[in-house]
Amino acid sequence: MIVQDLSESELLARIFPRLNRSPGILLGPGDDAALVAAPDGRTLISIDTQTQDQDFRLQWNNGYRTTGFDVGWKAAAQNLSDINAMGGTATSLVVSLTMPPSTPVEWVESFADGLTAAITALGPIDCSVAGGDLGRGSEIAVTVAVVGSLDGLAPVVRSGAKPGHQLAVAGTLGRAAAGWALLESDVPLGSLAAELRALVDNQCRPLPPLAAGPAAARAGASAMLDISDGLLRDGNRLASASGVILDFDPTALKAYAVPLEPAATLLGADAMSWVLGGGEDHGLLATFPAGIQLPEGFTAIGSVQAVVEPPGSGIRIAGHAADTVGWDHFAD
Repeated sequence: MIVQDLSESELLARIFPRLNRSPGILLGPGDDAALVAAPDGRTLISIDTQTQDQDFRLQWNNGYRTTGFDVGWKAAAQNLSDINAMGGTATSLVVSLTMPPSTPVEWVESFADGLTAAITALGPIDCSVAGGDLGRGSEIAVTVAVVGSLDGLAPVVRSGAKPGHQLAVAGTLGRAAAGWALLESDVPLGSLAAELRALVDNQCRPLPPLAAGPAAARAGASAMLDISDGLLRDGNRLASASGVILDFDPTALKAYAVPLEPAATLLGADAMSWVLGGGEDHGLLATFPAGIQLPEGFTAIGSVQAVVEPPGSGIRIAGHAADTVGWDHFAD
């Protein structure tokens, strides 16, 4: 059965039972707008889009077929991560799904299951899908808007890093980029060892460390952002917003590259380039005042320095200027 075999109401009737309902959703799917609680009195909000053949392929070169579950999981994960990066906790999502009429109904049901599974597995226990929209188009496109709460905490923004502060990361680096490279390669999916297949999973179903954002805010993080476009590119954004230099420790970064060496050897690639330039792991890059004990889940990877030369890249590795490679939707 495909989507055009059902009316919109019939399709929604297959989706709604697959979505969880949290206490913060006062009025959920079925009306023109949802009604959600805002007990903190402040609301975090973010939005992100995935488009077929831009952000994912239904059929990858190595034989992997992207499921609706994959797209639903990733749509939830990347949006939940944006709230996490502000030190907040997601409370609700609204989802717009555009698709060709030939899309299998099973794919749409799996998409809804992926949304719910990601919310449940990743940890914002009081979050659920509050509503959304279905549309017809020539390709699959998913847009998710997420709302979150700070629970009394101050938001952690990008502009608070100061010289002398510690630089730290939570989550993984380079694994999703390695997974992307494997998906785009001609190495058959079925031939991959378990450790390499896990990298594919990191790309298709990322695992942002959602407990780390609020923990960083409580610990006194001075600046923070989600690493979606690569450590160096996103790091440069934080450095620019704060008017500082971020100096990365190559030894600390090497620890993230070592587990990627088997994939790099297989593909003739450079594991460190994935660590520095690869996005979509959706970890956190944060700065903390000197002397503050890093919260659980964070690893020190460098320090914040004062700007001592004309504006340019705000990134250094062991004191040497580094190109801010990474993902750019319009340049790449």
